[in-house]
Amino acid sequence: MSLLDKDTAEQVRQELANLTSPVRLVVFTQEFECAYCAENRQLAEELSELSDQISIEVYDFVADKDRAAEMGIDKIPAIAVVGTTDYGIRFYGIPAGYEFTSLLHTIKMVAAGLPTLSEETLQYLQSLDRPVELQVFVTPTCPYCPQAVVLAHQMALASPRVSAAMVEATEFPHLAQKYEVMGVPRTVINGTQYLEGAAPEDMVLAKIREALSDSTD
Repeated sequence: MSLLDKDTAEQVRQELANLTSPVRLVVFTQEFECAYCAENRQLAEELSELSDQISIEVYDFVADKDRAAEMGIDKIPAIAVVGTTDYGIRFYGIPAGYEFTSLLHTIKMVAAGLPTLSEETLQYLQSLDRPVELQVFVTPTCPYCPQAVVLAHQMALASPRVSAAMVEATEFPHLAQKYEVMGVPRTVINGTQYLEGAAPEDMVLAKIREALSDSTD
């Protein structure tokens, strides 16, 4: 049974009709599939059937542990959205509900290869000499979460020093507890700085600066 009904599939086909370059959805699952692993893989498969520019690769998290390590995949279900290069853009947990729109926006963004960020943000991110990890905790029913996820993914697209992941809080409760996720979206920067809500670009940038300042103290 398809996850996307006929009408939704047609809308998605139109949404993805103008992709300008190929995008790979690299899916990690395992033989004894985890909660939502099967659905996550199926969702990627259905998307790949809706655009000639989208391809899918499926790896077993256990059997292909070297590939997982190479891509920095440390939990499943996972989807890496890869364009002409691997920008460090990840989805951990199935991108369902409102997060399905995050996945579509991210695919189009990666295909275009052009983040829509301010010149100040672009210059700062491109000048980074240390890594920045952005984890955006979400739930599928949160209407404000896609804005935070897509912004983080744009920042990863803008700089090889930045990685950005959507993390579905209810699928990874140990991480939600570790980072004290009481509401979503919650953006965690290098594990030390936090932002609540769909924060604007300048506020996220300020927190990145703060996180990097903390690491040098």
